[in-house]
Amino acid sequence: MNLSARQRALAVAGVALAGLLAGAVPAATAQAAAAAPDIPVANVKQHLADLQSIASANGGNRAHGRPGYQASINFVKAKLDAAGFTTTIQQFTSSGATGYNLIADWPGGDANQVVMAGSHLDSVTSGPGINDNGSGSAAILETALAVARSGYQPTKHLRFAWWGAEELGLVGSRYYVNNLPATDRAKISGYLNFDMIGSPNPGYFVYDDDPTIEKTFKDYFAGLGVPTEIETEGDGRSDHASFKNVGIPVGGLFTGASRTKTSAQVQKWGGTATAFDRCYHSSCDTTANINDTALDRNSDAIAHAIWTLSSGTTNPPGKVFENTSDVSIPDNGAAVTSSVSVTGVTGNAPSNLAVGVDIIHTWRGDLVVDLVAPDGTVYNLKPFSSSDSADNVQTTYTVNASAEVANGTWSLRVQDRATYDTGYINGFKLTFS
Repeated sequence: MNLSARQRALAVAGVALAGLLAGAVPAATAQAAAAAPDIPVANVKQHLADLQSIASANGGNRAHGRPGYQASINFVKAKLDAAGFTTTIQQFTSSGATGYNLIADWPGGDANQVVMAGSHLDSVTSGPGINDNGSGSAAILETALAVARSGYQPTKHLRFAWWGAEELGLVGSRYYVNNLPATDRAKISGYLNFDMIGSPNPGYFVYDDDPTIEKTFKDYFAGLGVPTEIETEGDGRSDHASFKNVGIPVGGLFTGASRTKTSAQVQKWGGTATAFDRCYHSSCDTTANINDTALDRNSDAIAHAIWTLSSGTTNPPGKVFENTSDVSIPDNGAAVTSSVSVTGVTGNAPSNLAVGVDIIHTWRGDLVVDLVAPDGTVYNLKPFSSSDSADNVQTTYTVNASAEVANGTWSLRVQDRATYDTGYINGFKLTFS
């Protein structure tokens, strides 16, 4: 990457971050965000060459249950162990074969605030999977090694993960999240996912899940003069969904898969009006299937986000108030509520009150979801939408509730405003940070 472009990106992102955190975090935090090192794209490409060699020596792929995947895990683990990470191999079973997740923790940082980055390491059986997803795996590996080389000591705890059996339905990441105690889930302040970040005909897509994570990435690319779009092609189809479904804030980057780049996107990013990745899930997904510029930009953006989101002052662990009792939602009927009694919190609610919503419903567009404060003030979380036919509302909303006294009864109010589909409130949680 051109160094002056990188410097410009960091300057713009640092100013934006300072504005985002004004009044809450000392100015030194914004300065610390600019300390992320340049990630040498040559190093990332070497990791990809090594993964290609592993696939070539093991039947042409690195798929779950195949020797190429086991060799890939061993390759990444050896580099992290040598760099001083604490690594853990987690085993699971899928499709009659043993799978593996690799978790790597960087010593130090507040264990009650964990910034986590992950990528799936497995390929499909039909190819070596160098863009999907050697690209994300190699980029976070090199970012982790940059953490070690620099001796970075973040305020928050850093954790990296390489997931198995993503191609079979997010199996590895789901296993990790489902076996993580609720207290440990609550300690993850953000999960960043990187799946396909070097597509040969690239776009620059940012996940729009958590506002702070999204802004961190958007500001970085704005500093490069690279426009971004919200990621829609793979939404919910990669490992971030495993975390999002249990209320953990998520974000990430993506350069496109089998969908065709539009003429407007060609004007915006260059390339051709063909697939973002013509070799998606194919044998030609080799080291020749990588756009070096996209890989370089995204690798640097990953490092920037890791440094930015893990620096700054540490807040005490949040107080969590939760109601897990089921509440049936009548079809096209009256509103129902799930309530929690908040006690022991001094002063007003925060400006970033986290509202965890878990609603099971067969057509979520029918639903209007509100947060009701103790004084009756209503904060709309989700409006009615006749076109949203997806299932369930399982996410965490952020509400500026700083005008409200914290203690008292808070309610999640849900109303079904159309016929034919039914559901229930499965859980409601408030986190006061």
